[in-house]
Amino acid sequence: MEIFGQLEIVEERYEKLNELLSDPDVVSDTKKLMEYSKEQRSIEKTVAVFREYKDIVQQIKDTKELLEIEEDKEMKEMMQEEIKELEPTLAPMEEELKILLLPKDPNDGKNVVVEVRGAAGGDEAQLFAGDLLRMYTRFAESQGWKVDVLERSETGIGGIKEAIFIISGEDVYSKMKFESGAHRVQRVPTTESSGRIHTSTATVVVLPEAEEIEIDINENDIRVDTFASSGAGGQSVNTTMSAVRLTHIPTGVVVSMQDERSQIKNKEKAMKVLRARVYDKYQQEEQAKFDAERKSKVGTGDRSERIRTYNYPQNRVTDHRIGLTIQKLDQIMEGKLDEVLEALRIAEQAEKMAELNKGEEL
Repeated sequence: MEIFGQLEIVEERYEKLNELLSDPDVVSDTKKLMEYSKEQRSIEKTVAVFREYKDIVQQIKDTKELLEIEEDKEMKEMMQEEIKELEPTLAPMEEELKILLLPKDPNDGKNVVVEVRGAAGGDEAQLFAGDLLRMYTRFAESQGWKVDVLERSETGIGGIKEAIFIISGEDVYSKMKFESGAHRVQRVPTTESSGRIHTSTATVVVLPEAEEIEIDINENDIRVDTFASSGAGGQSVNTTMSAVRLTHIPTGVVVSMQDERSQIKNKEKAMKVLRARVYDKYQQEEQAKFDAERKSKVGTGDRSERIRTYNYPQNRVTDHRIGLTIQKLDQIMEGKLDEVLEALRIAEQAEKMAELNKGEEL
């Protein structure tokens, strides 16, 4: 097994991390403690499967050795049966170990900041943006995740111009990262008397939530502007200067927040979004250095890319990146996204595996 050497290195690193996490110097250093704990969690399953694999290999070896010297016919038959049961379990475990060794997205375990906006299509696009917000909220609930809406700008007809929210929980980014892009809807609007199907779009951006220890934003690099909040139609929500606009001068990233009546709370929320956007911008720039144009069908990160079409008349959802079509639009809009996201995850793994095999051939 060619990957055996790599797995031994991973196991050795796991043992070393156990030692480090017991070191008083590490325990007293919050940054190092979080860093090592995160690394340990990321390889924990790989080590567990590898150890189980080695145990089975050893069991087979020991049983075969005993079989050579055993004289009792009944005992020999039992041993042969045990070997027959154990050997077929090795190949699937080898495949699982190969997948576990694939390069992981360092952001997979993070919470996410999601931004949903109505795009082309006027009122219908904003209504669809509201439907997507509801879909993600339902999906998050089904996963046991928490949704915290930071900003929500509603239209008078029940749609949303923009919604920004944080989804917190276990491995949120690993599933939600596939949602960035343009989502297209085909349906008859409630305002359409002739029954003509309209096509509209809404955009979704999913950013990994950046923790303070991961990205150091200098307070001197942020310009803070305050202004009075305003609601739909421009009327004043309150006369105090509670709304906050943060501008990160080095990158030009701007975040405005006016959801709360407290300036302090709005600033806290705005900082979370700003940190995520700046972190994402730096990551995009790093990625561009190594790969000017990602040709991957899955998760290209191009936010203008049309990734999915929701066809209401035919109850159909099509994910254009992997050519997947499912006749379950009604269920998907209720937050049952697992089938789509699992197909995207498998496609991503298959692509990584193909790249890995190609590299080994070279």
